[in-house]
Amino acid sequence: MSSPSPTDIAAAAEVTPPRLLKAALDATAAGHAVIPLRPGAKAAAVSAWEQAATRDETQIRRWWAQAPFNIGIATGPSGLHVIDLDDGHGQPPPQDFAGARGGQDVLARLAAAAGQPFPDTFTVDTPRGGSHLYFAVPPESELRCTVGRLGWRVDSRGHGGYVVAAGSVLAGEGLYVVRHAAPIAALPDWLVEGLTPPPAPEPAELALPSARASAYVRAVVERETTAVALAGTGTRHHTLLRAAGSLGRLVSGGELDEPTAAAALQQAAARHIGVDDFTAAEAERTIRDGLRWGSQHPRTITRT
Repeated sequence: MSSPSPTDIAAAAEVTPPRLLKAALDATAAGHAVIPLRPGAKAAAVSAWEQAATRDETQIRRWWAQAPFNIGIATGPSGLHVIDLDDGHGQPPPQDFAGARGGQDVLARLAAAAGQPFPDTFTVDTPRGGSHLYFAVPPESELRCTVGRLGWRVDSRGHGGYVVAAGSVLAGEGLYVVRHAAPIAALPDWLVEGLTPPPAPEPAELALPSARASAYVRAVVERETTAVALAGTGTRHHTLLRAAGSLGRLVSGGELDEPTAAAALQQAAARHIGVDDFTAAEAERTIRDGLRWGSQHPRTITRT
């Protein structure tokens, strides 16, 4: 993003609400690294946004002199992991969380199951009825973003992610507002455990009679694609990622060709496109990420 001219700064000053600049500066005063988001939206307004995230007041004033940007907080550089609790919007939850109205209820049940109180920490309400719970993590934390790993309508933002800060506005929907101005608590151990991905499996070799080997591969493809097709809202990303990883292991083991695996996954995910903001681009990215992971953990079948 180029530096604005004096004329640009003067023009932008007339349209940029002072509260947006103040909200950006307040976020940095709290120790967070911020980025500009597109006005009235959640998309980043700068490329390589995680590297661009800053606490520098001069840079922040320069950005917000150009347009009424929303404010993003880069969670990794800010030493944060934010739990994103979405409202269910009337959608039925999976059987495991029957009766839950959204992520708030799900997290409450998870806390009770762990014998822990509902986390008390800095909380921001979103315009769509959800909430963001901010937690501090140590610098060496490697926790990344998750979708549905903890449960229905419960996502999180860590390394590689950002959240929309309080004071931002979503066009036609409203403001992000601080609901609970408590100090930011350390991420509880029970949440760290739930958010930590399982260790990568060792390369596996399965001995099957030659006549059964191809049938076995077909069965794996059918099982994984059926799981994707039947995945409920809130679990689609995680299910698709897991399925792509499983098929990617067979691809890297020479048991399945990648175009066939990708096409099968895309066909299974197609029924979700356009439902609750799930996009074709997200599906393609998830399949690509899963296949890439699988390429590092090959699974072969020994013909006997």
